[in-house]
Amino acid sequence: MPPRAARADKNADDLDVEEALALVRKHPGGTTDTPRHPHHDATAWPDARAIAERAPRHGGRTGCLTPVAVPLASALGLTLAAPLTALTDLPSFDTSAMDGWAVSGPGPWSVRDEGVLAGHTAHAPLTDGEAVRIATGARIPPDTTAVLRSEHGRTDDKGRLHVTAAARPPHTVTHGQDIRPRGQECRSGDQLLPVGTPVTPPVLGMAAAAGYDTLTAVPRPRADVFVLGDELLGEGLPHDGLIRDALGPLLPPWLRALGAEVTAVRRIGDTEQALYEAITASDADVVVTTGGTAAGPVDHVHPALRRIGAELLVDGVKVRPGHPMLLARTKDGRHLVGLPGNPLAAVSGLLTLAEPLLRTLAARPAPEPYTLPLRDGVQGHPHDTRLVPVALHGDRALPLLYNGPAMLRGIAAADALAIVPPGGARPGQETELLDLPWTSGGIGVCFT
Repeated sequence: MPPRAARADKNADDLDVEEALALVRKHPGGTTDTPRHPHHDATAWPDARAIAERAPRHGGRTGCLTPVAVPLASALGLTLAAPLTALTDLPSFDTSAMDGWAVSGPGPWSVRDEGVLAGHTAHAPLTDGEAVRIATGARIPPDTTAVLRSEHGRTDDKGRLHVTAAARPPHTVTHGQDIRPRGQECRSGDQLLPVGTPVTPPVLGMAAAAGYDTLTAVPRPRADVFVLGDELLGEGLPHDGLIRDALGPLLPPWLRALGAEVTAVRRIGDTEQALYEAITASDADVVVTTGGTAAGPVDHVHPALRRIGAELLVDGVKVRPGHPMLLARTKDGRHLVGLPGNPLAAVSGLLTLAEPLLRTLAARPAPEPYTLPLRDGVQGHPHDTRLVPVALHGDRALPLLYNGPAMLRGIAAADALAIVPPGGARPGQETELLDLPWTSGGIGVCFT
């Protein structure tokens, strides 16, 4: 069965051990019990996203990074931090909208020998009854009445220009026809686009036409990625208890798709000192770590954060996979996102905490929420939200198999993640979706 056709397993075979035990634990009377959740102090999933979105706005700050002047060639994907105001009239002079003839007065017209081309600045005025060949975008000669399109005119054997009867009554043109007058699109000083506009290719074209070489925009947040784990291999096949590092290749391009500039990707040894040194040496706006966020013998993120005096904003989230994720703020106002080490759990943390944090820092607009009905039901967790990879088929979302915390096979075939509330979702139930970056913008657009 191809990955996009694989359905979510309703028997929860793809859940981790803790989830599966929570799903099947019973009272003697046969009803599901509600034991004390091992992460009872964790933050609800919607609240965690809201905290991450607000995190940069503490201390009276606006939240976004300090705007800078960015060359047009580097501004794609940024957000305008100042209104785009026209620096000139557009067009800045009367121009021809078509190839044809500039004519003066009623026809027929005698035609000048030399034509008018785009980029030429000075043209002698036309006299009444005179015409001149003109190219699209060329400056209109003084005293021009109209432009006659090439397909609407003909010359006779004496070289006189006539309007073809099929186009208009003979010898007539409408004043101003096929002329783009100065200032038709805007006048100098007009606001073209407001603050907060995402810089797209058309925005770059508009800015260039309006006279800009640089744009005042919010820069990309700088992110350092620290991959933790002595068991990770950078190449080759897994062997002797060692496994391939999947997050080193996965996280940097995903962070770029979320608007970050990835400034470093480093493998860090499984010691508190190594992690402490890496965090304190980083000058990135956001540090993203993988693994070490729980309470195991080599989980050093919490001790390192305590050592640097960081403030924990989120310490565990009621979401599966990925519940041991965290968000912290350092004393200098930078942020650290601690992702679990399991690949799909790390993706969950990326979309729960890193996406809203980076969005605020970059002043990017929040995506509009939307829902689709699930084609199949999805087993829920008793207490936590589940994020389940889905493929979009028409107006329905198909839950995919291989969605356990350590698995990437489902997310690799997915278009989105379904936000499944505690208790699960039945077939046909409307469920909110989180788009994956490349499903809406395309690889060439989002990975800038």
